[in-house]
Parts: sequence; C-alpha cells; structure tokens
Amino acid sequence: MLPESTRSQTILKLALPIIGAMLSQSLINLIDAALVGALGEVALAGVGIGGYAMFLVTALLFGLSSSVQAQTARRHGENNRPRRAIALHAGLLIALCVALPLTALCLWQAPRLLTLITQQADVQSVAVEYFRWRVIALLPVAMIFCFRGFWSGIQQTGIYLRIILLMHVVNVATSIGLIHGIGLPRLGAPGAGAGTAIALFFGLALWVYHSRSHVGPGVEAWQWPSRKDVSTTLRLAIPHSLQQVWFAGGYAVLFWILGLIGTASVAVGHVLVNLSLLLILPGVGLGLAAMSLVGQALGRDTPDDAHRWGWDVVHVAWACLALLALPMLLFPEAILRLFLHDADLLALGRLPLQLTALMIVLDAAALVLGQALLGAGANRTVMAVTLCSQWLLFLPLAWWIGAIHDHGLLGVWWVQLGYRCLNSLWFVLIWQRRRWQMVSL
Repeated sequence: MLPESTRSQTILKLALPIIGAMLSQSLINLIDAALVGALGEVALAGVGIGGYAMFLVTALLFGLSSSVQAQTARRHGENNRPRRAIALHAGLLIALCVALPLTALCLWQAPRLLTLITQQADVQSVAVEYFRWRVIALLPVAMIFCFRGFWSGIQQTGIYLRIILLMHVVNVATSIGLIHGIGLPRLGAPGAGAGTAIALFFGLALWVYHSRSHVGPGVEAWQWPSRKDVSTTLRLAIPHSLQQVWFAGGYAVLFWILGLIGTASVAVGHVLVNLSLLLILPGVGLGLAAMSLVGQALGRDTPDDAHRWGWDVVHVAWACLALLALPMLLFPEAILRLFLHDADLLALGRLPLQLTALMIVLDAAALVLGQALLGAGANRTVMAVTLCSQWLLFLPLAWWIGAIHDHGLLGVWWVQLGYRCLNSLWFVLIWQRRRWQMVSL
C-alpha cells in the first residue's frame, strides 16, 4: 500500500487537471452572457434562459461520463487492456443513438420548451434561437462526456484541461465574430450559441484525434460493443442522468420557494447558489478522482485499498473546501458587495453566506463518497440518496419553514444546512457498510 504522502500526491495529480477544466467549463455560459451583455437586458435574459434549457437537456446524457469512467477504471485496475476501451465504444454508440433524435426533437419543440420557462415574447425569441444553436452540438457534448470518462478512468486527466482551454479560445473568437459580424455573418445574441456549438465540434475533433493517436490501432482500436456492454453502460448511466435532471429541477423549485418569500430573497439566493455551485467544483473534481481510484482498486481486487482511497480523498477535499470557504465565513459582506449594492440585501445575505461556507465544507463527504460509489457501480444507491434527501426532505421543509411559517431566506438556509449534514452522514454510513464492494461491472 502506498505511503500517505504518495497517496495525497496521486490524488492531487489526478484531480487538479479535472478541477481546472471544470472551473473553466463553468465559464462557458458566463462567457456567452458577458459577450451579449452589451446588447441589452432582453438579449442577456434570452441567453440565460436558453443556457438553462440546454443544461436540462444535457443532463439527460451526463451519466455517460460516470458510466464510461467507472467501467474503464475497473478494467484498468484488472490490467484488462483488450477490454479497457469497450465502455468508451458503448458510450459513443449510445451517444449517437440518443443525441441525434433528441437534437431533432429539441429543434422542433424549442418554442414549446422555452415557453415553459418564460412567457415574455421578446426574451423567448432570443432564447429559442440561442438554444437551437446550442442544441445542434448535443452530439459532441455527449461524445465528449464519453472521452472524458475514458481518459479519467485511466488517470490521464491532463488532456481534459488542455482540450477545454483550446475550446474556450475558439468559443470566444467565433462568438465575437458571429455576434457583431466581424468577419462572419452577424447573428446578434444567438451568435453566442453558434460560437459555442462550433467550439464543441472543434473539441470533439481534438478528442477523436488524441484518442486515435494514443489508443489505437492496437487492441483498443474500435470494437463493436456487445448487447451486454451497451446494457451495462446504460444501466450505470441512466440513474446518474436522472439524478442530474432532478437535481437541476430541484434548484428551479428552490427559486420558486424564494419567489414566494419575496424578490429580495430571489436576488440574494441567486448570488448564494451561484457562489456555492462554483466553489464546490474542487470537491466535484476530487470526487471524480476518487471514482477512478476506487474503480481501479476494485479491479485489482483490493477492496480495503478502495475503501481507504475514498477517505483519503475526503480528507483532501475537507482541507481544500475549508480553505475556499474561510473568506466567506470571515468576510461575508466584502464578498457580497461584489454582487449586491443595496444595504438591505447585504444585511439579508450576510448570515446565509456564512451558512453557505459551512455547507461547502460539510458537502465534502457527500461529493467525494457519492462519486466514489459511482466508481464502484452503485449508481442507483447514489441516485436514491441524493433525490430522496433533496425532494423528500429539503424542498418540503424549505417551503414549510421559509414560506409558510415566514422564516424567510434565513430559515431556508438553516434547513439547507441540516439537509447537507444529513446527506453527508448518509453517504458516510453507506461507505462504511461496504456493500458497494460487491457490485460487479
């Protein structure tokens, strides 16, 4: 077994490129919003709503990444090179079969889908065109999920960061040209969506080129996956995809609850949620590292080592997230002033932001052990725990305490703190019981 210092170095070497890439990935919608900001509030609102609709559609395919990664890590740990890429091939085939008809459906039904989010005709018009451009690149998104899962599964995560940075360069250059008509057709706000779509196709080409250069043409060249391979990949992908869709829907319900409380709560809540989602990305990246490390340990038939990797990554995540949360805990008003300028809103957000800092640290166990369980193939367990704690505990209590009993935004955030505690404890209990070690892939 590796010494403690070497294990920490292994975790960070695997996780840091993922964290960097995820932080960069989170900027895509922010880049589009920044580029169209000068066009006015209608354009900005349309791009924001179109981006949220795209997030919901993309969530349907998100499970392909964890499914491919879990299987690849297991085969890599077994040193089963002939079968190491079969999950990638199954994932790419599923992506092709699902993404193409889903793209056609979204292009056709875009106006109806966006009507569910906004009824403002001018905003909806921009949102529909932006969304249509983005959804054209749904197939590259799905396939990139598969490639990312494969290369993370064999602990080659640096390629993810390099490719996504190149994608951002293409995205910014083409979006500016298409929005303002600089050397390209002028599309206005929808040009941001077109630029992102072009960048995604470019990114897919880079993934294919890199994979063909470094994987084939030996035993890992293209193999048609069997029906069992496709079935296994779907079995692992579907629960995680459903979890992501319902998790995103839960935030929509949270903002509906805040809307019942008042406009000020919505404004402050929007800032708090976006800060927390950004700052937990290192925890998510460390969780993806745990997914690979646990899967490989199980492939080597060393379940005790797999169990220890989970806790090793949790300890690193606690330290990282505590460091990120400390400024929010000590200087909440200084951070809030970056986003809010009204004294009443600053007062409303001060204590909830400090509670958010505590939540980020408490989330470490759930973020890491949830991803580690995905690496072991316990996808249904992760889905059940995540959705039950969010939809059966947090959201009903937040509505009852925050809106019905008039405890406002602060009451909702106290409920959320309790929910995060329970969620992490639930994952710790599952991890300690070790039934996940018996899942076969």
